[in-house]
Amino acid sequence: MAREMHCRMEEMTEQQPPKIEFPQADYPIKIIGENAEGFYLQEFVIECCSRHLTDWDSGRLNVRRSSKGNYLAVTVECNIASLAQLKALTKDLQSHPRVRMVL
Repeated sequence: MAREMHCRMEEMTEQQPPKIEFPQADYPIKIIGENAEGFYLQEFVIECCSRHLTDWDSGRLNVRRSSKGNYLAVTVECNIASLAQLKALTKDLQSHPRVRMVL
């Protein structure tokens, strides 16, 4: 019984994320960062997206402030051509020390 339960737990932890088919239109990416003086999360996201996306529209950006105002959440919808492009963009977005999470 214990061995069977162990096998089931291994199966649950080894699940692969769903495959994303590319190109992917209107793919949402959420970036959460500190709302700190001198760090402008929205501008940072625009710079990163402009480096990695050719047909990106900076008007497709939504910014929300946390309830206490310590953090900002920027959601951007973009057209992603490949997994490599998505990984490169995500890595660039995660590169700033004041960015806390990229989803």
